[in-house]
Amino acid sequence: MHLSDFDYHLPPEFIAQHPLDRRDRSRLMVVDRNKQSIEHRSFHEIVDFFNPGDTLVLNDSRVIPARLNGTIEGSERRAEVLLLKRLEGGEWEALVRPGRRLLPGARVIVPGVKPGVAGELTVTILKTGERGLRTVSLEGASAPDGYGKMPLPPYIHAGLEDDERYQTVYSRYEGSAAAPTAGLHFTTELLDDLRRNEINTTFVTLHVGLDTFQPVRAEDPSKHHIHTEYGAVGRSTAEIINDTHGRGKRVIAVGTTSVRLIEAASQEGRAAPFEGQVGLFILPGHRFQVTDTMVTNFHLPRSTLLMMVSAFAGREFMLHCYEVAKKEGYRFYSFGDAMLII
Repeated sequence: MHLSDFDYHLPPEFIAQHPLDRRDRSRLMVVDRNKQSIEHRSFHEIVDFFNPGDTLVLNDSRVIPARLNGTIEGSERRAEVLLLKRLEGGEWEALVRPGRRLLPGARVIVPGVKPGVAGELTVTILKTGERGLRTVSLEGASAPDGYGKMPLPPYIHAGLEDDERYQTVYSRYEGSAAAPTAGLHFTTELLDDLRRNEINTTFVTLHVGLDTFQPVRAEDPSKHHIHTEYGAVGRSTAEIINDTHGRGKRVIAVGTTSVRLIEAASQEGRAAPFEGQVGLFILPGHRFQVTDTMVTNFHLPRSTLLMMVSAFAGREFMLHCYEVAKKEGYRFYSFGDAMLII
């Protein structure tokens, strides 16, 4: 297995810069792994592919305004701090730019970005870590609300008029540095439609962190160090997953984050309650424990997410699907179209 096995060419014009006006009107590529077939639909039609008694597993993590832009204390130089996750004692793990200037002891002064926010937020660099990480503290506020902006991926060059468009409609628990983007296609009306059709929904929480921003650089992907992220699977959710399988129905994971978490929380085909750090790296050859069907977006070349969907549907077939998506004019990445793998 080589990193180049997960490469493909994507012209920049395929990268979606804005969300659609209606979340559930994105396109949906329906991929059947057994038949090796592809069907083109609209996302709001996804209910046609589910059966009564199936269960959708959704990640209810909420994105924090994690991108802090300010000035390095004692100078006029600009700096950016991207908060990744909260640590014990009120400290944060972060990426900073320019990294060479922000060593321990440096301070970044961040003004408020929302009306009515008084004063400034001071970010102090406490220590450096591996892969450019920093441990930082916040003074002036315990959280970035009012000072930070939505941490849109670097390939999105346009701003958002409404920050809620980078949140799922069911997000509840703050902690992510990026949205679980497969869930962005769902509306409350679509979720109600699924429930009317006796399709269950249950929730897990996985706070998306560093590996959304870190590319795979190891030529042998199995040697890539994947960063851990906080995840939780409640007892009731584990029971619903196991009951779904016990009735011969399907577990449909919405997004690679949900897949990663429920697979990490499962052994021998059964899910269990879980809370802690998730470090599972899913590569081709992985034996999926509880995931029967996957809803996902189109992912970056050479990414851990493309490797996961390749493990689920087969690498060659998945790359073929991506080529078809380009030919058919699908929109890629966070604000792009979706894929249902059955």
